[in-house]
Amino acid sequence: MHRLENMLSQIVPVGSSRADEAQAHLDSLTKPPGSLGVLEDLARRVVMITDVVEPTVENKVIFTLAADHGVAKSGVSAFPPEVTPQMVMNFLQGGAAINVLAKEAGARVVVADMGVAADLDGRAGLIDKKVAYGTQNMTDGAAMTEDEAVRSLLAGVELFEAELERGVDLVGVGEMGIGNTTAAAAITAVMTGRPPAEVTGRGTGVDAAGLARKIDAIETALSVNAPHSDDAMGVLAKVGGFEVGGMAGVMLAAAVHRVPVILDGFIATAAALIAQGLAPAVVDYLIAGHRSVEVGHMAALEKLGLSPLLELSLRLGEGTGAALAMPMVAAAVAIYNEMATFGEAGVSGEGIS
Repeated sequence: MHRLENMLSQIVPVGSSRADEAQAHLDSLTKPPGSLGVLEDLARRVVMITDVVEPTVENKVIFTLAADHGVAKSGVSAFPPEVTPQMVMNFLQGGAAINVLAKEAGARVVVADMGVAADLDGRAGLIDKKVAYGTQNMTDGAAMTEDEAVRSLLAGVELFEAELERGVDLVGVGEMGIGNTTAAAAITAVMTGRPPAEVTGRGTGVDAAGLARKIDAIETALSVNAPHSDDAMGVLAKVGGFEVGGMAGVMLAAAVHRVPVILDGFIATAAALIAQGLAPAVVDYLIAGHRSVEVGHMAALEKLGLSPLLELSLRLGEGTGAALAMPMVAAAVAIYNEMATFGEAGVSGEGIS
């Protein structure tokens, strides 16, 4: 716990001095001020996060973390738990959507077993960070112990730090785990103060009866465990998941090292709520890749104060939304670093609106 507390103490808000410097540079480029809209906002944010004059996003990494959830036994998913290890194998073989989209974005994919309920030892390319063989059913009690919650967070920290040796300029976070939209909805309900029915969607595509079971399971879990928004670690332990803790750990470590993080969908954003609860300033280092069709996703983004870059009706996870947003962030940085100023181009009209 001491290591985690020490790391949390290092996460500070981004400075405003770089913001003014970045804005001045953006306004000096050969265009009317603000005419590149969100790209300019992104460029300014990356400068503030990295705290360097000319940031780079050459080394892109997407962390796809996998784990199983005991609450899947309550009939909250349209797919059986066996799909989790099967999809992990698909990631490792390069056949999943995240593999295709990460390749297009020029990103490498790091696949880690955070708590899959199967033995995956020795699989080439898989990083073993297994905390346990899936969480417990949160309708009966806590999904995990607080020690396991801490271990999941630190596992995410270790994953990020291991990639530093290869170079990390821009991070995406994603996941795989049958039942994890139920955990994400439970976390979102607690951290936003909204009723479960307002933040719970169909996830993998359950029917009306399945959605009702899902909402009932979340309401039961919140009643049994009584998580409180002021205790993010407790929320993670009581109704979270190992991959949720792992993604939060990646975010926290990235903030310490001043690396921007692109969130994927609902589960990744729920993980960001946990990270925010542990270290409020971590939000300064996060970028919302997209808005999914999950009804609770926007509630979570609003709590974080983040606006999504894309809206493509995605609901897959894996880090796919983060991969799709990466080229936008790279384009913003390229504009900032490579576009000529009025003075350099010999163009009249600097400051024209």
